[in-house]
Amino acid sequence: MSHPPSMANDECRMPNAEEQPLFDTFDIPHSSLTFGIQHSPSVIDMNLRWAVRTDPGLRRSGNEDSYCTRDDLGLYVVADGMGGHAAGEVASRLAVDTIQNFIAETAGADKNRTWPFPFEPHISLEGNRLKAAFRLANRQIANAMAETVDLRGMATTASAVLAGRNTACIGHVGDSRVYALDVLKGGALRQITDDHSWVEEQVRAGTMSATAARQHPWRNVVTRALSGGNDPEVDTVELTPAPGERFLLCSDGLSGVVSHDVIAKILGETGSLEAICERLIAAANEGGGPDNITVLVLEVDAP
Repeated sequence: MSHPPSMANDECRMPNAEEQPLFDTFDIPHSSLTFGIQHSPSVIDMNLRWAVRTDPGLRRSGNEDSYCTRDDLGLYVVADGMGGHAAGEVASRLAVDTIQNFIAETAGADKNRTWPFPFEPHISLEGNRLKAAFRLANRQIANAMAETVDLRGMATTASAVLAGRNTACIGHVGDSRVYALDVLKGGALRQITDDHSWVEEQVRAGTMSATAARQHPWRNVVTRALSGGNDPEVDTVELTPAPGERFLLCSDGLSGVVSHDVIAKILGETGSLEAICERLIAAANEGGGPDNITVLVLEVDAP
């Protein structure tokens, strides 16, 4: 992942971080796999199952991806750091930490509280919480770069799902993606987020095919990220998840390598969510594994 120079159980995973995760993960060589079930905490009426797997891929020794699964908050995040020399790892960790801390602090809040940014009445409360959390993460990255010269130029993408009682909101900056697939109804795989990347802008303009985008030398150039600059524009999408629907949050180590049709096939397969994560990681590595790969699968339980 690069950007233009101008530019659990409750668990958060920060690769190679000094801090320990809130709960131990299952040890798998060169990778990390965790999973769990959320049974309707007080702020959420839907039951969610989840599994997550992260892997450095085949060409990188480190892993600059981070993720968060906070069942108690209904919060699930994937972030893909960039910057090199461990700076990308720091950026993604800072983003995940800041997002989950703000969401925790505003649990049970309403629009009348004092917000760090103007409240936007045309989007949901969850959408406002995510937008504010992302912007605060951007400012934390700016503070870290100001304090440490070696971190200058770091940035991260972030995609998050925040579940409410019967609805959910997605927050998104960069080219990590969120997909949805209605398994019970046999629906098609939907890409919910729009990539903020140079190649995807060409695809949307009709000047480049999706296949060509995955192979283009500028495929890793993002046009929007949490990079410590001005407050970023954060995309939000409001959803009403259906029983049996699955959501996939992933870094571009998956989506930039594995085709839409293959992702759809694997995500729709029967079996455990853990096995689905394994197969998605394997598909990315079979495609060359050029980048770090993180996949987080959520499933809304049938009643």
